[in-house]
Amino acid sequence: MSGDPDVRSTAPFREAVIDLAVIRSNVEALRAHLTATGGAGVRTMAVVKANAYGHGAVPVARAALAGGADWLGVADIEEGIALRKAGIDAPVLAWLHDPTASFAEAISVGIDIGISSTEQLRAVAEAARTTGSTGWVQLKLDTGLSRNGIPAQEWVGAFRLARALRSEGVVVRGIFSHLANASAADDAEQRAAYERGLALAADEGLRPELTHLAATAAALARPDTRFSMVRIGIGIYGLSPWGNGFPAGLGLTPAMTLRGRVAAVRRVTAGAGASYGLAWRTPRDTTLALVPLGYADGIPRRASDRASVSIDGTRHPIVGRIAMDQFIVDVGDAPVRLGDTVVLFGNPATGVPSAEEWAEAADTINYEIVTRIGSRVPRSYRGE
Repeated sequence: MSGDPDVRSTAPFREAVIDLAVIRSNVEALRAHLTATGGAGVRTMAVVKANAYGHGAVPVARAALAGGADWLGVADIEEGIALRKAGIDAPVLAWLHDPTASFAEAISVGIDIGISSTEQLRAVAEAARTTGSTGWVQLKLDTGLSRNGIPAQEWVGAFRLARALRSEGVVVRGIFSHLANASAADDAEQRAAYERGLALAADEGLRPELTHLAATAAALARPDTRFSMVRIGIGIYGLSPWGNGFPAGLGLTPAMTLRGRVAAVRRVTAGAGASYGLAWRTPRDTTLALVPLGYADGIPRRASDRASVSIDGTRHPIVGRIAMDQFIVDVGDAPVRLGDTVVLFGNPATGVPSAEEWAEAADTINYEIVTRIGSRVPRSYRGE
């Protein structure tokens, strides 16, 4: 509470608080849901790319594994190597690579390489020869998303090359793809394409241990897309892939609370302007509070005059343009004081704004709201 002098004196200037017990609980809840809905035995990959969607890759990875995750997923090799350097030895898959990427270090520390081209397969074979390590790969099939992934017309050639490279230390551990989540019909079409790819791979002698197509949305809503593993990203952070909540009874909780402290309080008269351009003027005598977070910290400028924050349990609107380092809140006649804690978003069950509300205010998605929180905002962790 803002009236507590200990909170006012010790709360950081700006801070993202991550509850690792919530991460663990979310993973446990997701795994329990899979089991209860026909997915017993389906493995779970916790996706911790992009610094775990802004939450902190290493601590989140450990919490997810403690919650029962079987694999970790990252985009870049460098992200996977950082996990290894932190002492995390769980299985890791990295799937997005620079055209000139070297795979030697990755395979030497046991990172699976997601493969989107025959050139990458050959590069893994070269790295395996150089290091004397097995090059474990997972072939990504483009089933209609038109991003990375082996194009359908190249599937058979890639399968044949992968089989031929067994003698050079390349082993196919998995075949995977990604749904567009556009519509039920589109998802069904992609699932059918993926199954055609698996059948073609089997014809070429490839029967991998892992097959995975579903991320959080499909894992929850489309049991027929689960195969042998699902990749859970936004769900482990307690945020919905649909932006409007989870199925009833799932019990997932947002893990991040973004907060700062009131840096200045100013009483102004009716007609006073606020922030750049003076695009907003006070309709009455009021009190304005300054919060030291801005778009340099990942606060979306688009949310100016649209988002709200919580101070001492009360919602107050942001007024005027969000600047690089700060924004202004109209607190009316509330007894807000210098140093009071300001919650931008967190668990809406506690009465504070949610990341979804901020996403709506900024015309974006909750993924972006949490992932874009910048390095100037320190992360602190609870529930380790």
